[in-house]
Amino acid sequence: MKKNMGPSDRMVRLIIAIIIAILYVANIISGTAGLVLLALAGIFLFTSFISFCPIYGPFGLYTCKKEEE
Repeated sequence: MKKNMGPSDRMVRLIIAIIIAILYVANIISGTAGLVLLALAGIFLFTSFISFCPIYGPFGLYTCKKEEE
């Protein structure tokens, strides 16, 4: 699995995930919308830690520097 996320993309995803988690814990977002956003935050955390976004692949998107071969 090749990395396709750059550091700025990873940082944005981490910040969004943290904000969603804080809003959920503070009970600002709740119910079905809160659970969906919490799941999205988990996906953001996971993809930022592995530096790979499966949605980027089919579209040919890369936010990281391409390695020279």
